[in-house]
Amino acid sequence: MRITGLALVPPPTAADLPRVSPELLASVLARYSRSNEGIAAIMAKVDLANPDASIDRILKFVDYGHASIGGLTGGLAIALDDVSMWLAYKLFEIAQMADGQESSTRYITMDAANLPTAEEIGIPADLAPRWQALMAKAFAAYNAEYARLDALGVAEPHRVRVPADAKPAVVTRIRKNYALDRARYFIPLATRTNVGLVQTSRMWASTVKHLDSLPHPEARAAAALIRAELVKLSPRLTRHSTAEASYQAQAQQELATSLRMGLARLSTAPLADEVWVNVDRSAPPFLCEEQPVGEALRHRTNRYGYQGTATRRMRVGFAWNNMAVAELRDLNRHRTGHRYTPLIQAGFYLPAEITHAAHQELLDEQAALTRELMERGSAAYVYTLLLGAQTPFEHSTHGDKFIYEAELRTGMGAHYRYAEHLSAALREFFNQVPEARQWVVEGTAEPE
Repeated sequence: MRITGLALVPPPTAADLPRVSPELLASVLARYSRSNEGIAAIMAKVDLANPDASIDRILKFVDYGHASIGGLTGGLAIALDDVSMWLAYKLFEIAQMADGQESSTRYITMDAANLPTAEEIGIPADLAPRWQALMAKAFAAYNAEYARLDALGVAEPHRVRVPADAKPAVVTRIRKNYALDRARYFIPLATRTNVGLVQTSRMWASTVKHLDSLPHPEARAAAALIRAELVKLSPRLTRHSTAEASYQAQAQQELATSLRMGLARLSTAPLADEVWVNVDRSAPPFLCEEQPVGEALRHRTNRYGYQGTATRRMRVGFAWNNMAVAELRDLNRHRTGHRYTPLIQAGFYLPAEITHAAHQELLDEQAALTRELMERGSAAYVYTLLLGAQTPFEHSTHGDKFIYEAELRTGMGAHYRYAEHLSAALREFFNQVPEARQWVVEGTAEPE
């Protein structure tokens, strides 16, 4: 694992603007909130040759806590190379206000060399050989199925849904994506990937504190390395980021729930789709909602359009019983509201083009090792999961955000399995909010 902080510098067009470090920005804006002098007068008191003295003086003067000031630093960028897909998922779960990207499974190395060591991720020494052998078999299954599905796309091009006017390079890309997106369910969640996140000092401190409180050695190692980079960018406002008792207690309780639920539901069989949607349109009697849903939606020209109060005030919870980890990794990145999953294997998803029977030996070995680690109470069980593992997943947010997500994840270029899940959620949403049907655009996810 390698963690790198990225320092932002102003472009040439900003040469005439005041130059501030993240913490100088925070301190100046904190002072700004307790003054009517204006920003120019405050900046005039800053010794740019000795900014640390100015920062300390202002932060001491202004009676604000670390948390409120930490949000004024602007975005601090951190790149995390060679972290597991599990850690990438966890970062996006924790850092709900971050902007970020993770390497696509279409572009990272798919072989056993691209895994952390068993020791790094807490796999017990006596199970390490078994885990390594299982991971090698999973990658072999992935590569074999990719090659088979790619050849199938050549032999039966109607499967790939290529647009009629597509150029040869586009045809090749879409065909390969067809194979990649179906073979990916054999990819281990332990596979190394890369993540870039941008968020304020305040949110970084919370993220690192949370990571440092988890029972996973990889998470705690990442916390230490991220902290070392953040200290270079914002030393005062990110130093309060070590493990904390309340985080540790909740992490242990959530692990216990996952272990209990995971052992009870562990299965390699495909789990039939179920969807749950709950729409709450209640409003206080002194502030009723007067706008029709159609008026909240009809003025948009695309999914990025601004919606009205009828959908922005509407609370929506939605959940699936069998979200494969492959899809969870992306749906988990929708930042609004709260997402929750116990991250277990209640079933195993494979697309119609791949049969369970052809890989049952691998799936049985994987489930047996998952069970062994769960029975030992080990948080490292997550590193035995493959991306086909199906887990319950819940997201609670507001109506406008749900509609955006549904339109995005069924729209042009969306993964076919996202589209199935979100189409099912939309159908139930329309049952409860029928007046939205005319204005919400459900896509077909074409092309792949």
